Amino acid sequence: MTLVDHQDPATFRRVLGHYPTGVAVITAITPEGPVGMAVGTFTSISLDPPLVGFFPDRNSSTWARIRTAGAFCANVLGEDHEAVCRVFASRDVDRFAAVDWVPGPTGSPVLTDAIAWADCRLADDHPVGDHDLVVGHVMGLALRPGEQAQRPLVFHRGRYGTSTTATAALSSLPLEGAWL
Repeated sequence: MTLVDHQDPATFRRVLGHYPTGVAVITAITPEGPVGMAVGTFTSISLDPPLVGFFPDRNSSTWARIRTAGAFCANVLGEDHEAVCRVFASRDVDRFAAVDWVPGPTGSPVLTDAIAWADCRLADDHPVGDHDLVVGHVMGLALRPGEQAQRPLVFHRGRYGTSTTATAALSSLPLEGAWL
């Protein structure tokens, strides 16, 4: 095994990119209208109380508006939502022009095509490196009807895919000598 430069951001991203992450769109409602952003860091934190979290870039203007809203909805994207993800990851576009949504329990947008969602009251946020750890107290959640078996959209090794494609990519790596 060869030790690589863990201080180099490109190397850090390349190495940790081997761990697949789910993709979600975090939405909120503001006085100016709905806002949203794509994240690859949405996670379950606690069952009792029900808490979830995500890690937005501290400099994100969208995160600043979500924080001010005091509530958010984490919309889990399915394998057929790559285009939706790309829109919500883009700047200077009307992110809600091409999606249908309804207000969740907090008023935050629930994307009607999301395979699952968790609507949350903002419970806390903590600075962590160049990101914030956002904790949300779940006020309501659901699966899209008939979507229990749909595969989530994942980001793995710099590409969008599904849990199946991530597993196939991992199984193609040699077991020995695979270290950088």
